[in-house]
Amino acid sequence: MSTENAARRAEETDVKTSGLKKVVAASMAGTVVEWYEFFLYASAATLVFGKAFFPNSQTELDGILAAFLTYAVGFVARPIGGIVFGHFGDKFGRKQLLQVSIILVGVATFLMGCLPTFAQIGYWAPALLVFLRFAQGFAVGGEWGGAVLLVAEHSPSKSRGFWASWPQSAVPLGNLFATAVLFILSSVLSSADFLSWGWRVAFWLSAVIVLIGYYIRTKVSDAPIFLEARKEVEAGHKGYGVAEVFRRYPRGVFTAMGLRFAENILYYLVVTFSITYLKTVVHADTARILLLLLVAHVVHFAVVPMVGRLSDRLGRKPVYMAGAVLGATWGFFAFPMMDTGNDLIILAAVIIGLLFHALMYAGQPAIMAEMFPTRMRYSGVSLGYQVTSIVAGSLAPIIAVALLSQYKSSVPVAIYLLIACAITAVAVFFLKETRGISLHDVDAADAQGTADLLAAGQR
Repeated sequence: MSTENAARRAEETDVKTSGLKKVVAASMAGTVVEWYEFFLYASAATLVFGKAFFPNSQTELDGILAAFLTYAVGFVARPIGGIVFGHFGDKFGRKQLLQVSIILVGVATFLMGCLPTFAQIGYWAPALLVFLRFAQGFAVGGEWGGAVLLVAEHSPSKSRGFWASWPQSAVPLGNLFATAVLFILSSVLSSADFLSWGWRVAFWLSAVIVLIGYYIRTKVSDAPIFLEARKEVEAGHKGYGVAEVFRRYPRGVFTAMGLRFAENILYYLVVTFSITYLKTVVHADTARILLLLLVAHVVHFAVVPMVGRLSDRLGRKPVYMAGAVLGATWGFFAFPMMDTGNDLIILAAVIIGLLFHALMYAGQPAIMAEMFPTRMRYSGVSLGYQVTSIVAGSLAPIIAVALLSQYKSSVPVAIYLLIACAITAVAVFFLKETRGISLHDVDAADAQGTADLLAAGQR
């Protein structure tokens, strides 16, 4: 046993010093691309799509609400993508499925930039938009699990929280690029030109960055621990996939869903609904809103790895619980801060929300990777992460817009967030602390559990 442990430590040290940074870069490259495109749609849903792809409505919020409904389609597609990519990712490898996902999301996003408007082809415009949004969401659903596991399974046990948080920081980086492109276009073009054709340029740029991301991902390989697990799966000794993870680890799946719930809602209230609130209530102009979000995304990108390292030092549970508790307070002070119309105060409100979010978000890859054995890890983390998005992130802007429209107040939105954070706090309370655990030990415990089940069946 001591020889085996020594070999593991040597393997971890070698990985850390030689190839881990390259793995992180490959994971982040694709994740930046895919989330650039996913969040590009989120911003365009508020700024453009409500006017370009839907019939004229009585109020501005009605058009935005219709655009958000198509936005939600991407979230519905994400768990389907997570199930499909997770199943085949556990069988064939993280790298191969990640290369497929980046091409698929790139094609869908480029074609969005080519779509005719409602004025040109009527209801075919939103129908085609929904189809491409589904394809985009399907690909992104398979992206996250593979990207974070590519890093988590290469990472040393003692610093997995830090290294695996880097793909998470790629999400605000992708959002940053999307916001930056829209900001530049909306600043240099007139409102008429931006609505007519300018927004399309941002979608067409995806072709360039997809090729870059795909190329970088060809330069890495799957982790040794996965290659070992794949041999056992191919030999038929062990099962894999969605059915297996639900059969053996249902508590892990539902715990992951609970952890994800408030984090996902908080993020989309901060980065998506805030755009709507600032435009319709505060009456801020588009370029000003995008510039403030640009700064906030930079801060978020920088903070996520710091929080990941904090989870390695203090533990997964206390850091996550702090995010849930603090996140519950955000809506009660953030919207009044936005109501001031002062740019610095608005920026502070958004940054504080993203800081609270980072406390939950940064540790997710390590926490979820440590919940499941290698043979079914892609399926487990994808289910826990993506299924929740249907009732969390996808509905958050819709619910928030509906509450704002109905009550003409931000207080119901704040209460909605408070309830979400309470649900996540319960999940954190029952979470097992796994800081520093070896993924080999997770696999060993799984093997022992399988042996015990077989022995019990024979009796």
